[in-house]
Amino acid sequence: MEVVEEKKKYINLEVVQKKMATRILLNKLVKYLFLLSTLFGLVVLAVLLYRVYIDSVGWLNLDFLRNRLSTNPDRAGIVGAIVGTVWLMIIVGPVTMFLGIGTALYLEEYAKKGRIHSFIQTNITNLAGVPSIVFGLLGLTIFVRVFGLGSSIIAGGLTMSLLVLPIVVVASQEAIRSVPQFLREASFGMGATKWQTIKHVVLPTSLPGILTGVILALSRAIGETAPLVVIGIPALLIPVPNSMFDTFTALPMQVYYWTIDSVLVDEYANLAAATIIVLLVILFIMNSIAIIIRNKFQKRY
Repeated sequence: MEVVEEKKKYINLEVVQKKMATRILLNKLVKYLFLLSTLFGLVVLAVLLYRVYIDSVGWLNLDFLRNRLSTNPDRAGIVGAIVGTVWLMIIVGPVTMFLGIGTALYLEEYAKKGRIHSFIQTNITNLAGVPSIVFGLLGLTIFVRVFGLGSSIIAGGLTMSLLVLPIVVVASQEAIRSVPQFLREASFGMGATKWQTIKHVVLPTSLPGILTGVILALSRAIGETAPLVVIGIPALLIPVPNSMFDTFTALPMQVYYWTIDSVLVDEYANLAAATIIVLLVILFIMNSIAIIIRNKFQKRY
């Protein structure tokens, strides 16, 4: 009997060792697969950036940043597109922050959990994955045709706000949920009201996550083209906009049209590459600001 039990233990140990060896091998394979996936993405990005940089050499200078649009590639510039993009963000930023943070606060702090709450939450999450061109069609119907705003900055800004609003809502909700419950209870224990607790405890604590989500959402809005194409934003020889009701163009729109026109004029491809560099620099700065804000104000409890 003792010999049989010893054999069983030996067999079980052998089986366990084989399973462990299989798992270790599988773990290594998965690790190398993920490494190859990461390297593939980095290589593609590096090739893309290198090609854009090579095409922009000799075209990206101060004159290119200061000049207006022109049919002559040697005199063309993007000052109008830069100003239009800034105007666009001036509208998208406040609208998105006010509506997005307000919606997140209502859903997390005031709304009762139930079927209606689940329905709203599900639809907001689904809207975050809707193609951007659908929001362009919505903006064309509501802001351009119903309200008669035309191809103005405010129409483009409100359309872009609809596009990134679900992203801000979801990011703000996650930031609010991360606030420890004992901070709320301590505030209530000291006699604070619901709004006082939200104003002085919940919002300051969740602010880094909220601002990070807002800036990342604005980074997406600044690079979107499809909604602007749908609502009819031009990239012609238009004047530099002076108000939110003026016709405008934006950096991604200029890249889009110059890329199309490069079939007729080869130099337009160089202008598009130079504009891409400017757009990438702006996106890099915005994402860096988001990281700095998160690291500076983030607190651990």
